[in-house]
Amino acid sequence: MSKKNSSVHYNEYLDLDKILDAQTPLSKAGNNEAHEEMLFIIIHQTYELWFKQIIHEIDSVMALLSRQKMDEENVGLVVGRFDRVNKILEVLVKQLDILETMTALDFLDFRNYLSPASGFQSHQFRKIEVMLGLKINKRHQFGGCPYHDQFTGEKKEEILEIEKDTSLFTLVEKWLERIPFLNMEGYDFIDQYKSSVVEMLKNEIAVINSSILSDSDKTIRIKMIEENRKYFDNIFDEKNHLKSIEDGLTKLSYKATMSALLINLYREQPILQLPYKFLRQLVETDHKISLWRFRHVQMVEKMLGQKIGTGGSSGQGYLKKTVDQHRLFEDIANIATLMISREYLPELPKNIKQKLSFNFTNKKI
Repeated sequence: MSKKNSSVHYNEYLDLDKILDAQTPLSKAGNNEAHEEMLFIIIHQTYELWFKQIIHEIDSVMALLSRQKMDEENVGLVVGRFDRVNKILEVLVKQLDILETMTALDFLDFRNYLSPASGFQSHQFRKIEVMLGLKINKRHQFGGCPYHDQFTGEKKEEILEIEKDTSLFTLVEKWLERIPFLNMEGYDFIDQYKSSVVEMLKNEIAVINSSILSDSDKTIRIKMIEENRKYFDNIFDEKNHLKSIEDGLTKLSYKATMSALLINLYREQPILQLPYKFLRQLVETDHKISLWRFRHVQMVEKMLGQKIGTGGSSGQGYLKKTVDQHRLFEDIANIATLMISREYLPELPKNIKQKLSFNFTNKKI
């Protein structure tokens, strides 16, 4: 270890003087400092530090996904780093428990000092949203103004540049489209899957017809199966899928959807285990951000009721609309609708199984 490195002091390395001097309650300027304002400031500063780490992780994941070829080692890195993102998001939700030790009356002691400051103005959180894929045309707006009007100068320019850049959603979509398992050496996964679905639905109807159910119950259950058939028929027709994308009902491309389906169905194959974990992590990220938004709604209800937010939004009304509308990876979550039980899962040919396994040949030297 060099002399320079060995002389670094804990306080200097973490720049603690700068960090610990960054809490300046506005109510302190008056004669009646609000005790709870310090907690409010520290919680939100901590959020911003965690946002910085999330951006750091997502940046690295996007760089890996941008490569034309990703080997298993890089998929492992992506899985590890996104696992960290989700663990951080869990912490963000738990921090609200601490913030809620402050009552509505406590908050009102200093709320008037905050306006027009608002969490809506968090540049880093908006950056995370746009990096993940929440572009302006998919966003719930308030007040008729684009979200980036909250920023000026370099911060606004950076957000506008990220709006134009490729998002994580697009990189994941392209990665799924590159996965070569849909059609390998004469084995057409989509055709095999279609045949299995047809057999499954046919058998389910036969079981209902041969049961002791009343005719009316049989009719109801068969009708439900026929409704499910329509969903499968829709996904089997690529033109219908494209129409769903045009209508804004679906985001993920047809080929990427089929790759995600294959990964989910054959996730026990060694080479697909890490891709499957990554897809589950993306869904988990959506859920955790939605949970954080929802818990924020609950907190605002307790603190403000129907009051207008300090930034001029409709408070809890705006937040409620973002909970579901701002989800990005719903199409990956909805793959569960297309899953079939193992008894109907098409058997993979031996040569395909070998490609999806880690096989080594011991050669005598």
